[in-house]
Amino acid sequence: MDPVDTLRRLCLALPETTERPSHGEPTWFVRDRKTFVTLANHHHDDRLGFWCAAPPGVQEALVAAHPNRYFRPPYVGHRGWLGVYLDVPVDWTEIAELVEDAYRTVAPKRLVAMLESTVDD
Repeated sequence: MDPVDTLRRLCLALPETTERPSHGEPTWFVRDRKTFVTLANHHHDDRLGFWCAAPPGVQEALVAAHPNRYFRPPYVGHRGWLGVYLDVPVDWTEIAELVEDAYRTVAPKRLVAMLESTVDD
């Protein structure tokens, strides 16, 4: 299972999500404007991972609890974004939750409501 393809499927399954390169990496946007996930494929180090928007406090908690799986990414870490390594054993259910949380963090309320209505169905 290719981790980039799996990440791509998770991101593109969310409402009004698009993908295009940004800073040389595949990046996923809400309504083609707001980034919520970006791949980090050896761009700043020799690790495969991704950066994602995160609700307040999540980055600090996960990095402190599991520094071998999570990190504070450059450039956006000061805004609470979370770095997630993909070159370690990955729990894809947990990754799916992080991706959805990232989406909810940046998406307009109407799209979040649309997402919640599809979960309830």
